[in-house]
Amino acid sequence: MSAAEQGVVAAGHPLTAEAGARVLREGGNAVDAAVGAMLTSFAAEQLLTGLGAGGYMLVAGDGEEPTLLDFFVEAPSDRRSSGVEGANEGVEDRPPPAELRAVDVSFGDAAQVFHIGPASCGVYGTPAGVCDAMRRWGSVPLQELAAPAAELARKGVELNEGQAYIAGILADLLTSTPECAALWAPEGHVLKEGELLRNPELGDALLLLGDEGAEPFYRGEIATAVSDWLRAHGAALSSENLAGYRAVEREPVRVRYRDREVLTNPPPSAGGTLLAYALALLDRGPAPPRLSGVVEAMKAAQGERTPEFVEGLSEIGFLERFLCKRLGSTTHISVLDAQGRACSVTCSNGEGSGVLVPGTGIHLNNMMGEQDLNPLGFHRHPAGRRMPSMMAPTVVLHEGRVELVLGSAGSNRIRSALLQTIVGVVDHGLSARAAVQAPRVHFEDGMLYVEPGIDLGELLEPDSPVDVPGAEVVQFHELNLFFGGVQAVLRRDGAIDGAGDPRRGGVAVRA
Repeated sequence: MSAAEQGVVAAGHPLTAEAGARVLREGGNAVDAAVGAMLTSFAAEQLLTGLGAGGYMLVAGDGEEPTLLDFFVEAPSDRRSSGVEGANEGVEDRPPPAELRAVDVSFGDAAQVFHIGPASCGVYGTPAGVCDAMRRWGSVPLQELAAPAAELARKGVELNEGQAYIAGILADLLTSTPECAALWAPEGHVLKEGELLRNPELGDALLLLGDEGAEPFYRGEIATAVSDWLRAHGAALSSENLAGYRAVEREPVRVRYRDREVLTNPPPSAGGTLLAYALALLDRGPAPPRLSGVVEAMKAAQGERTPEFVEGLSEIGFLERFLCKRLGSTTHISVLDAQGRACSVTCSNGEGSGVLVPGTGIHLNNMMGEQDLNPLGFHRHPAGRRMPSMMAPTVVLHEGRVELVLGSAGSNRIRSALLQTIVGVVDHGLSARAAVQAPRVHFEDGMLYVEPGIDLGELLEPDSPVDVPGAEVVQFHELNLFFGGVQAVLRRDGAIDGAGDPRRGGVAVRA
């Protein structure tokens, strides 16, 4: 069997991609490889993902019924205001509620405000997601997948250029608490390229996950450590929230695009629904679409993200009603194995909350402080509701066979990055590498963000369907992680190839 036939893994870090490829070489399937890569990313990409994060996994294959596994972050409850009998016991012993802390993050040519601290922490899902995925699809013992990742966390990972850049722009977050600063700034400065990030306690937690599964993280020793620490610091997340968490299997969104079928993330996630809407709009127009048409589809999708849309995501039948009415930090791993099974998994810790729970090595997410995920205001989402993420692991089928496996990081830019990559492959016949590396645009809130290499002439024409003349154009000077991080694997003419996004240090590795 040739290397190309054994499969390809595309991921946001060379160690992550190599870990998944090694699992494929040793006989594992696409899900085994994705989980092995996920666990390694927890050690190699600690700023983007981890055991305190959440995510989604889409599994599909040639002739296989596709499934979306939702293990994203849930909104916590605050027992002090729950109204449940006995909920207020011991309230007088609790500190006042924690407040969100704002930090500014600069991408060089654009900036964004994020909110961190104990109040920003939602109920994590990655331990449950890993174990449910292995229970349903896995063929390799979880211990074997966790051990290399644990050793990596204990020995340390040398920061590469991409991870060092992210650490630099998140410096205020990484020094916001003594615990986080001890990990990320042990010598008084935030770690730089070439310096070693060691997290032995995370290694212990990864081994515990391999040995005992998710139970300790939701109802055992890790759950106790997390809930006790957060309680002492005024956070809403409680032991009851952790104990009640479950990963959920969902049916993916299906939308036709040209002669393909696109599978992506369904409600209550927002990103897949909006991506499907944009693709359906483009499918009505000429192939290939003009750049103005692509931007107009972005604009239309953004315009649909109203408070009513966000509230409706949790309602049964929302997807069908939405599409029929209108149409008639983060890291990603894409895997395609020799049997034609695809696994597309996106995980995110947000930017991280700055809360590193002592004794666990776990940096908790800040999803309750993410404006992109919580646009209705802090804690407007009821307890137990999955946050309306923009993450959208996606698979494109051609004549019933997997053609393209992809997903992206990048907050609100995820859907525009995926849209442009799919258009590049399907409409322009680009290779995975060319489609991923092509310059991107993003339209949001009246602003058009543009990477170098984009010809603005068409968009600035007086008859352009996009109101760009009335918008503010933000031109970047180089490719930037602001525009996402697409990791993609493409099967074309019997050969499998992949591409990692250079914006986030991504690579593709053949098995």
